[in-house]
Amino acid sequence: MARGGKAFKAVAKGVAVVASAAAVIERRRRAAMAADFHEPALPADPSPVPAEAPAPTALPGPREESAPAAAPAPAPAAVPTAPAVHTSHGHFGRPATPAEAVPWGLRVAAESTWRLLLLGGALYVVFYIVDMLRLVAFAVLASLLISALLEPTVSWLRRHGVPRSLAAGGVFMSGLAGIGLVGWFVVWQVSTNLETVTSKVKAGVDQLRDWLITGPLHLTEQQITDFANQITKAISTNTEQITSASITGAQIAVEVLTTVLLAFFTTFFLLYDGERIWNWALRGLPRHSRYAMAGAGPKAWATLTAYVRGTVCVAFIDAVCIGIGIQLLGVPMALPLAVIIFLGAFVPLVGALVTGTVAVLIALVTTTPWTALMVLVVLIAVQQIEGHILQPLILGRAVRVHPLGVVLGVAAGSIIGGIGGAIVAVPLIAVTNTVVTHLRRRNEAGQAVFTALEAAREAATRTPPPTP
Repeated sequence: MARGGKAFKAVAKGVAVVASAAAVIERRRRAAMAADFHEPALPADPSPVPAEAPAPTALPGPREESAPAAAPAPAPAAVPTAPAVHTSHGHFGRPATPAEAVPWGLRVAAESTWRLLLLGGALYVVFYIVDMLRLVAFAVLASLLISALLEPTVSWLRRHGVPRSLAAGGVFMSGLAGIGLVGWFVVWQVSTNLETVTSKVKAGVDQLRDWLITGPLHLTEQQITDFANQITKAISTNTEQITSASITGAQIAVEVLTTVLLAFFTTFFLLYDGERIWNWALRGLPRHSRYAMAGAGPKAWATLTAYVRGTVCVAFIDAVCIGIGIQLLGVPMALPLAVIIFLGAFVPLVGALVTGTVAVLIALVTTTPWTALMVLVVLIAVQQIEGHILQPLILGRAVRVHPLGVVLGVAAGSIIGGIGGAIVAVPLIAVTNTVVTHLRRRNEAGQAVFTALEAAREAATRTPPPTP
């Protein structure tokens, strides 16, 4: 037992000696690496420059004239020493900092990710505030669209000597009267043709019932009656939900009326005093950003004006073409349906097609399925003409938004803000694109001017001054 204990102690001492020796070696290795990393490089020629020996001067004799003293030779220019450079002398050891051990691509991805997260958080806060103030936001956006449509007329009247208040008030009242006439025409046409459409709908429902019985489904009268009874029972048992839906509908109606009144009020003041409102908004920006935004504002307004006027023209052509088509096919209420399609065409590419489905449904229940199919063909044909001819020809280069961007913008706007979001999504994208393009070009022009000035300054310093 004593021998075993002595052997164990000897082994433990040997292990301790080896560990201490390894620790000493590791410390010396790290110290050597640190010295290699921080050792300054020696100058290229460390030998000192030898000083020149002074030339012996002859002493004048008693009868010799002293010669004039020679001018002193200029001192040699000091040789600049190379700055200290930290080199590693080919040692591939551990990086100096932990950040250097992370791959470059991963570092770029990480920094880009947190910046994108910060930007996403800011956009979320903005959308949250807009959602809280959605009535005000929609009213302001609608007033901007209406003002972009009416402002060229106000400017034309003011250039011809009409006072500002009279021009703004007259154009605003004319636009309000036009909107009222359109609404009255739609209501008048619907109320006039409502009885005829109702009778045709009843006839279409009877035809559908006969088709369910005699058609390929071979349903019986009892099955159809049971299905109708189930619908009636579901309606009677969900009275509370229907009542709450009606209350929600009343609230929506109040909100819509409030938004419309606020939009009219804002539109008038934009037409009357839009320039002063823009100058006031510029004063709220930082001083170094005012000049850039002052140049981007008119371009954004020109883009919005071109978009609204072009969209109105395209919507009018869509409504006329589709209205003539459904009128020739014998679908009732062709004029009200054309007005609805005109309003829906303010949503580019998909608005007229979505609102045109109302005409397809009316044709299905009032005429034959073949007529409904022909109405659908007319809708698709007009939409193809709009997307490939009308949009590029009328809007031109004023609104440079790819069709994919239009579709995605309309989808995102409808998800965020419903119908109003779908309407304002595309003009918002177009204006943002114009502002960003202007600011980028302005920065590029400023950088080019700065580069030219620096080049001219360097050329002036290199050119020797003219000799007299």
